[in-house]
Amino acid sequence: MAESIKMRDMPVNKLMIQMGIPMILSMALQAVYNIVDSAFVGNMKVGSEAALNALTLVFPVQMLMVAVGIGTGVGTNALLARTLGQGNSKKAAKVAGNSLFLGVIIYVACFLFGIFGVKAYISSQTVDTEVLEMGVGYLRICCVISFGIIFFSLFEKLLQATGRSLYSTIGQVVGAVVNIILDPIMIYGIGPVPDIGVKGAAYATVIGQVASAVLLFIFHTKLNKEFEHGTKYMKPDTEIIKEIYAIGLPAIIAQALMSIMVYVMNLILKFDPSAQTAYGLFYKVQQFVLFLAFGLRDAITPILAFAYGMRSRKRIQDGIRYGLIYTTALMIFGIAITEIFPGAFATLFNAGESRVYFISAMRVISVSFLFAGINVAYQGIYQALDGGVESLVISLLRQFVIILPLAGIFSLFVRNGQIGVSLIWWAFPITEVIACLVGYQFLKRIRKNESSKM
Repeated sequence: MAESIKMRDMPVNKLMIQMGIPMILSMALQAVYNIVDSAFVGNMKVGSEAALNALTLVFPVQMLMVAVGIGTGVGTNALLARTLGQGNSKKAAKVAGNSLFLGVIIYVACFLFGIFGVKAYISSQTVDTEVLEMGVGYLRICCVISFGIIFFSLFEKLLQATGRSLYSTIGQVVGAVVNIILDPIMIYGIGPVPDIGVKGAAYATVIGQVASAVLLFIFHTKLNKEFEHGTKYMKPDTEIIKEIYAIGLPAIIAQALMSIMVYVMNLILKFDPSAQTAYGLFYKVQQFVLFLAFGLRDAITPILAFAYGMRSRKRIQDGIRYGLIYTTALMIFGIAITEIFPGAFATLFNAGESRVYFISAMRVISVSFLFAGINVAYQGIYQALDGGVESLVISLLRQFVIILPLAGIFSLFVRNGQIGVSLIWWAFPITEVIACLVGYQFLKRIRKNESSKM
């Protein structure tokens, strides 16, 4: 109950810092999974180039699994925080239980794709038999044992909705540490463990995810005392599921569009495997920076949703203002890191023939981080204030409607290696600036509508 009082009474700027820092660390560590895998795989003695290309090709499906889990969690987060703000503990228990029921359904779908769909998916992006074999092996493991990442995503949001974001970060840290320890052991073969290469990276990742999920399950059942727990609350409730996805579906689509965007970019860059690999490596660095914004967004959404449930106009206004200020500061930091140290990242991944393309992508695309971060913050604000449609529109603009046609058009001018590919990278900053301008207009309209309701 003390956590609910904190959500109600603590000054918003202090609350956002207190909740935001653990969430930012949690999301950053989530991005570390893929960076660590790529770093260790890139330094394999044999087949490192093919392995890096394989990880680039499987990445969209990994993102899609995370998208559905996190999107469902975002809907649960906002609805649970709002319900608790209204003092309705009975409904809160049903919201939490139904989110776990949905997690079971999501896992079954991922499992079936892992068994029957992986080979066809990888084959659509490459004809290289070595890359195909590595990609199928890695992705099948990630899909079949995907329950770790799915339930971690749900328990994380259940803890965040009650203000206990520190515990979700502890779970994420444990998973990241397990992954980092197991990666070299299982990829290179240390001690009694055999050298299993790319498959070792997959096993290290899923074991870390399962460890995180188990720990967060314990935290959820022991600490979230604002509502009851039990399998009886997992009984499907159509109205609650609709409410979860009324908020969460735009977030799922937003995350899924990221997956589609990476897949289509892989097809656009298929003319040069080195460019394709460079984009995949850069995307993991980009994901790390933008996940800082996602972490802060995950503080913005429950704070605003709770204030919305309270009908506190001042706390809503403060949440919007401080959310945008802190997001801007984070993205300036991200731009500085990627513009100053592109060579260091290339060395970390042992980028090889992809190095020049990778550094070029770092220099150009990182310019877009400031606008991309603000767009992420806008979407968190929209989701908390019943602006699901606006959130969806921004996602469509950023990851489909503008970016892919622009990249496709720019690819027509590719003539001679690096010069042509650099033009493709400029599609990213152009897209984010346009989406940010549209997002600002949406924000003004939503603030006006919510003020009139109150």
